[in-house]
Amino acid sequence: MRASLSSESPEVTTTAGHLTSTIAIADPPALTTGAVGTPRPRIEGRAKVTGTARYAADVPMPDLAFGCVVTSTVSRGRIRDIDTSAVLHMPGVLGVIDHTNAPRLNPEAGNVFGPHGGLHLLQDDEIPHAGRPIALVVAETLEQARAAADALPVTYDQQPHDTAFFADHPAARSAFSRLPDPVKAMLGAASQDANVGDVDAELAASAVVVDERYSTPEEHCSAMEPHAATAWWEDERLHAVDSNQGPFNVARVLATLFSLNLEQVRVRAEHVGGGFGSKGLCGPQLILAVMATTRFGRPVRVTLTRKEVFLATAMRPLTEQAVRLGADADGHLRAIEHRPAYSSSPLGEYIEFCTEITKTLYAARAIRTQLTAVPVDLLPPFSMRGPGTTTGSFALESAIDELAERLHMDPLELRLRNEPTVGPVSGLPFSRRNLIPCLREGARRFGWSTRDHRPRMRREGHLLVGTGMAAVSFLSGAFPSSATITAQADGTFTVSIAATDLGTGARTALTAIAADALRVPADRIQIRIADSDLGPAWDAGGSRGTTSWAWAITEAAAKLRQELPGAAPPVTVTVDTAQLMTDQPARERHAFSAVFTEVTVDPATGEVRVRRLLGMFAVGRVINPLLARSQVIGGMIMGLSMALHEEALRDPSSGRHVNADFAGYHIAAHADVPDIEADFVPDYDPDDPSGIKGAGEIGTVGTAAAIANAVWHATGTRHRTLPIRLDRVVEMDPLR
Repeated sequence: MRASLSSESPEVTTTAGHLTSTIAIADPPALTTGAVGTPRPRIEGRAKVTGTARYAADVPMPDLAFGCVVTSTVSRGRIRDIDTSAVLHMPGVLGVIDHTNAPRLNPEAGNVFGPHGGLHLLQDDEIPHAGRPIALVVAETLEQARAAADALPVTYDQQPHDTAFFADHPAARSAFSRLPDPVKAMLGAASQDANVGDVDAELAASAVVVDERYSTPEEHCSAMEPHAATAWWEDERLHAVDSNQGPFNVARVLATLFSLNLEQVRVRAEHVGGGFGSKGLCGPQLILAVMATTRFGRPVRVTLTRKEVFLATAMRPLTEQAVRLGADADGHLRAIEHRPAYSSSPLGEYIEFCTEITKTLYAARAIRTQLTAVPVDLLPPFSMRGPGTTTGSFALESAIDELAERLHMDPLELRLRNEPTVGPVSGLPFSRRNLIPCLREGARRFGWSTRDHRPRMRREGHLLVGTGMAAVSFLSGAFPSSATITAQADGTFTVSIAATDLGTGARTALTAIAADALRVPADRIQIRIADSDLGPAWDAGGSRGTTSWAWAITEAAAKLRQELPGAAPPVTVTVDTAQLMTDQPARERHAFSAVFTEVTVDPATGEVRVRRLLGMFAVGRVINPLLARSQVIGGMIMGLSMALHEEALRDPSSGRHVNADFAGYHIAAHADVPDIEADFVPDYDPDDPSGIKGAGEIGTVGTAAAIANAVWHATGTRHRTLPIRLDRVVEMDPLR
């Protein structure tokens, strides 16, 4: 289980009370307090380690009932019958909700990529994928609900299913072909394939060409806390405590689904035990809990089992990626072509942006990308940590390493030689590009200069030893958010924003940002987060959470400082940064990193061990070095897990998971990483008021490729399919 270590002023609302005292606050020329950049432990750390922090399934609630989910056992078909009479007499059972009696949901509701998206649960008898929630049994206790759910008889009219993903599938289509126009407008150039220069001509003129295919499996987020929600009605408002990554956006979706005004819905997510993208949507646990509390008139809690988390919550899609690279004999790239396909679903229009990194990382005369979606009978995929860029990086950075091999060139030197001065596809300037410092400092610390670049040259007894590396870019920037700051009569400041802390330390980071923006000590800041009533705010996702929230807090602090002189407290200022977002200059905004690793391989058993892992990161201004280091280290461990362990498997005949648990779905643990180091190069984003970019996902992105490259260096064999399992590595003649 994973735990997460302008020309126009923004809108301002000011209210003042009737007290006569005023609040002392530093004048604008004063220096900041130093809260930003100082390593501080998490504000909520003691509550978490002592067990007093309450998660969605822990909140006490009078007259609470419990709901347990029943999921489909077929991959496609229709429900013939659900025999509810067989369980209604069981102890404590209050009732069963299924497609025959469930509240009707708004058919137009969905996620950002369009309607449906798998959210319309219990609306008809159709089964679109295995593990689809088809009923909810509600009882007085959790045990009673689980017993009845397990006993509920369901019969199906089974239909042929198609869960076989491959790039040349007959249903394959452009990933962007069905995007709604508003989404295309929001994504801009990202909603189009790249086509710069003449790729075919440049490949024909190249001295060396790499033409290979790479694949990654279905992966699951595997957060420590299962998805849980408690819902109830109070004073004609729908309330919910839910494990999610953005309470305001979840409340908005929930209101649309149930045809309510947004003001009627309040969603809180005070503590979340990890998400990694799987809690970025309005989850099935919340939809079903709301159905149940509406039906039975009392609070209802729905907590997914670990198996149900695998079956019913979104995952990283499978990918097959064709990469062609062409270069001159001196290593300068002439052409890059990247054509990924990924598994999709008829229920949604999610895009796995595998080609984003290809449009950013290297200069070439011609660049062409083609992103393809392959709809199959699976749950719609969604963002998993470093979505698109993580899977795309494995293909691109593996291919770059192969090019270095064929050129007989140092892989580090090849990357340095192809550094762009502007966006290779967009032609836009970079706001700040510090990849080269990451590469050079990482290489120095790792001892890269002593590397013999020939494969299979180092042995330690029966073990083969190899080293590898990868370069990384990851989109940065901010999305509109609102923040409210109140200056209290006692000299403290209450900062309110609907941010979410997934275990990343968001409370602590935002406290430091507010302290520096207000120029007061951090102990005078009280932070309120994770409540949809606090107004619109970006989710904890896309490495945009802290940047988006910090921008809103910084603007609110600036406005409050203007209002305070001579004002009587309490004084409240609310700022929405939506207008500021539209006034940003057109630039390429990215964080960068370089990952280096050393592995050992036992050719007789196929066991790969990562012995060293080092990452150097350019993630803008580092708010809290302690927390940021934890973030990037956690990301690298997740990348290691991707490289060596993670693989969701399905039975082709049934389409169902065969390893929907932690016994069969392997993830990296502490013992898998004996030596891990992470640090930051000086960086500052001039387009952000706080100079930050975001560190949440970049650690994951390049690690799998670095490890795969190291395994090649150790063994002389390329692994273009993840994970690098024992059976794929073991050698018939290990002494060769």
